[in-house]
Amino acid sequence: MKVTIYGSGYVGLVTGACLAQVGNDVLCVDIDPRKIEMLNQGEIPIHEPGLDSLITENREAGRLRFTLDADEGVKHGLFQFIAVGTPPDEDGSADLQYVLAVAKSIAERMQEYRVIVNKSTVPVGTADRVRSTVMENLAARDAKIEFDVVSNPEFLKEGAAIDDFMRPDRIVVGTDNPRTTELLRALYAPFNRNHDRIIAMDIRSAELTKYAANAMLATKISFMNELSQIAERLGADIEQVRTGIGSDPRIGYSFIYPGAGYGGSCFPKDVQALERTANGVGYKAELLSAVEAVNLRQKRVLFEKIQAEFGNDLKGRTFALWGLAFKPNTDDMRAASSRVLMELLWAAGAHVQAHDPVAMNEARRIYGERADLKLCPNAHAALEGADALVVVTEWTNFRSPDFELIRNTLKQPVIFDGRNLYDPALLANLGIRYYSIGRQTPPKK
Repeated sequence: MKVTIYGSGYVGLVTGACLAQVGNDVLCVDIDPRKIEMLNQGEIPIHEPGLDSLITENREAGRLRFTLDADEGVKHGLFQFIAVGTPPDEDGSADLQYVLAVAKSIAERMQEYRVIVNKSTVPVGTADRVRSTVMENLAARDAKIEFDVVSNPEFLKEGAAIDDFMRPDRIVVGTDNPRTTELLRALYAPFNRNHDRIIAMDIRSAELTKYAANAMLATKISFMNELSQIAERLGADIEQVRTGIGSDPRIGYSFIYPGAGYGGSCFPKDVQALERTANGVGYKAELLSAVEAVNLRQKRVLFEKIQAEFGNDLKGRTFALWGLAFKPNTDDMRAASSRVLMELLWAAGAHVQAHDPVAMNEARRIYGERADLKLCPNAHAALEGADALVVVTEWTNFRSPDFELIRNTLKQPVIFDGRNLYDPALLANLGIRYYSIGRQTPPKK
């Protein structure tokens, strides 16, 4: 099948590469000349395990192409996927200007039937706005061309997106026309062979399903972070509590790991957008407000623990940071806990020496060159001359470090662990003061 995808960001590239991998003819359209030039030269603008080889393989096979030409894009695909960004507006609601701009571009150029697929994460009612935009622009051309609008939200985890797309646990398709349901079934047939993973529903329900899924996962994280604060004050160990409740199959272990707060491109903006959507229909979503508030507070916890150890005046202090990305296996630093922590440390006069396996260039892009930030080539280099180590991202290569080397390299044997990677008893025996999340803090010296 012929597929056009608008937007060559995270969702667009993964969707395009995976659809091409099963034999479809995919054309990706973007308005950024630099990005298209990079992709045509075999360079990938994001980090996602396996994506670079998948794109290279399908480019060389001629199944995946990249262009700036919107005319070619509309002409090419029966399926017109909209996979552009929906950043939060000033009030936290999703900004739909890019989605509607693509809809307008399609309507101005289409000559025959097209299926317009909303792949971007969008508020309930966006399909109606896309349909209205297309109808208005067709009317302006005095063109009577049939089209359908479909909601087909993505459920990709950064760091595991290829596997999520190729072996999905569900494929949500929101349509108001049985014909488009069958067209989407045909497109997704290669990913739907063992058992039927397609969940067909009305368009508004599909749009809400995406927000509901992310809000539910964010709620689990914030709930555990709330419990971690309670456990720490009661003398309980949140990790033991996590094991105790996770063994209940009604709860499960996924997304109940306490930490330094969630980040990324999805959870923060989707929780805010759903809350604003609720406000727009006259409902005060108090739980969503609390989820967001708890997360913002949790991102300050590591800084507060640092102040408890070293005092409020951090001038002249240097802290080693392990981890900059909001989660492992990505270079994405959007709404990352590391950013909140670094900016608080800088405001308090401290210096930061940071290392991340893949997000170093992203940190340079965001912060540029500054005297209070040193980006180190490896984890050990970040320790040299530092007063303490702060672990912010749970990369696997941070999970079992040489603790004696850490103790001997740091100015003071202190570790702040924002992801509860280490055993408090082991570190106590090694003479390392260890602060974690929701577990017992060592007595103050």
